[in-house]
Amino acid sequence: MTGLLLYARSRALPATLAALAGTAAFAVWAAGRLDAYLDPDRRVPIVALAPLLASAVIGTSLYSASDELDRTAVRRWWPRRLAQLTALTALAALLVTPAVLGHAETFGPPAVLRNTLGCTGLTAAAAVLLGARLSWLPAFGYVTAVYLGSTAAEGRGATIWAWPMQPGAQAGAWATAVAAFVAGATLYAVRGARPEGPRS
Repeated sequence: MTGLLLYARSRALPATLAALAGTAAFAVWAAGRLDAYLDPDRRVPIVALAPLLASAVIGTSLYSASDELDRTAVRRWWPRRLAQLTALTALAALLVTPAVLGHAETFGPPAVLRNTLGCTGLTAAAAVLLGARLSWLPAFGYVTAVYLGSTAAEGRGATIWAWPMQPGAQAGAWATAVAAFVAGATLYAVRGARPEGPRS
């Protein structure tokens, strides 16, 4: 086996790709049940939750079964980590976007792309701090809290703290999500996921 195939197997990338495809299929199916063509605001659950689920799937692939070997390897791991995270994030955004085609100015593809970046950044940072198994938890808690509590949120401040629930063109929401992705991706690329016990 070549090095890339071994790397893919060690990070469970085939299962991750299958789970991303399943997440995207579920998002497309759920969006079709919302009658969003009548009111684009009905897409909010898909725009907020589909990227969250995709980032949780990505988080599971950040686990390393051989952390000691990774840390003593001759080659640097940060380019591989960064490439893996960036490629999976781009793929997730590409797969989930068909669920919300159209209405780019409200809750369309730009909002899904932004939320995928932000949620994946939070998940990557959590993988460094908590480990890959629990990497989904902080993003899940934050997005769920914002989803439930931001219905009356207005103003410039809301575009920052309630970024997962903002329409696609909000500059503050984009800045926050991109900053979360850059910070999380950088932290994960440099440090890797927190070591954990072997998976059973």
